[in-house]
Amino acid sequence: MQDALRLAQEADLDLVEVAPTARPPVAKLMDYGKYKYESAVKARESRKNQSNTIIKEIKLRPKIDPHDYETKKGHVVRFLKGGDKVKVTIMFRGREQSRPELGRRLLARLAEDVQDLGAVESQPKQDGRNMVMVIGPHKRRSEHKAEARAAAGGGKGRREPAQREQVGQEG
Repeated sequence: MQDALRLAQEADLDLVEVAPTARPPVAKLMDYGKYKYESAVKARESRKNQSNTIIKEIKLRPKIDPHDYETKKGHVVRFLKGGDKVKVTIMFRGREQSRPELGRRLLARLAEDVQDLGAVESQPKQDGRNMVMVIGPHKRRSEHKAEARAAAGGGKGRREPAQREQVGQEG
C-alpha cells in the first residue's frame, strides 16, 4: 500500500481503491478529477438521447355531435403524429352512466379512425364516472422529429459555406 501511494505521488495522480473487499485490495492510479468529469459527460449524453413520453388527454361525452367528434379526432391525429400518447376519456353524467356501451362504441370508432397512426395500448376501462383508453403512436417521438426535420429541410434553411462562396463569385 505504501509503494502504491509513493508511485501515485511521483506520477502526480490519485490512488483510487477499486475493489476494497478483494484480497489483496485492488487500487488504481488515475486522475480522479478527470474521471469524474468524463463520467458526468457520459451521463449527460445518455440523458440527451433519452426520450420521455408525454401523454396528452382528450375528453369526450357519449352524446357528441359529429362535427365535435371530427374536431377531437383531429386533435388525436395531431398528437399521434407528434409522437405523443393520447389518453381518451369519456365522461358520463347522470343516466348516461347506465349505458357504458355508448362509450365503448365511441372509443372503438375513434381507435378505428386513427389505426394507421397509432394502436390501442390499454383497452377501454370504466373508472367511476369516466371511461379511459390509451392510444400510442406507431413511431417513437425521435422518429417523428427526424421526419419533421427532413420535411422542413426541403430547399430552405442555411447554405453551406461552399455554396455562399460560389454565389459570391458568380455575381
